[in-house]
This record gives sequence, C-alpha cells and structure tokens, in this order.
Amino acid sequence: MFTRLVEINTKYGKTREVADIIQQKVLPILNKQQGFIDEIMLLSTTELNRIVALSFWKTAEDAELYRREQFLKVEELLKPMLEVAPKIHTFDVDLFTTHKIAMGKAA
Repeated sequence: MFTRLVEINTKYGKTREVADIIQQKVLPILNKQQGFIDEIMLLSTTELNRIVALSFWKTAEDAELYRREQFLKVEELLKPMLEVAPKIHTFDVDLFTTHKIAMGKAA
C-alpha cells in the first residue's frame, strides 16, 4: 500500500471552505480513481489554517496516475483559497489498521 500526504495552508478563514470542497468535490474524484483506497483529512487545532490530507492507494503507480491525470484539476479548485501550493510527500505504508473512524467531531 502507498500513501500521499498533502500539506495544505489555507488563507485566513478559508480552512472550513477548503475542507468542504475536499469532501464534496475532491473525494468523488478520488473515489473514481484506479487503486484508491481511502482518504483521511486532518484539520489542525493549533494552526487554524493547516490541513493535512492522506490518501491511500493500492500501488505507487495508482497514486502517480492520479497525480498526472487529476491532481492539477484538484489544485486549481483549491488554489484561490490557499496561501501556497500544497506540499506533497509520499510513503510506503508499513502498517495499516482499519478503525472505521467516522467523519466530524466526536460526541
């Protein structure tokens, strides 16, 4: 398994809007991609303009295909709300457990 970690720094006050766009517009794109497994989006509680998104892929080749064919479109969707271009890091997944974590705040 392979993961892409994307660091996003939004403009002031745009974090929720970016997170909503990722959920409503980007996730459907990801779900259609060959080899896509899952997405986790983290909103920082200390750096209020920071989002970290992790996408999980069957192979590095699947993630690379997404990067070549779709990521530029995704970046263009978000660009007006970002301070700088997203930073992307890639990793081989060494351990993965599924916990079925629900979206949103804990009760």
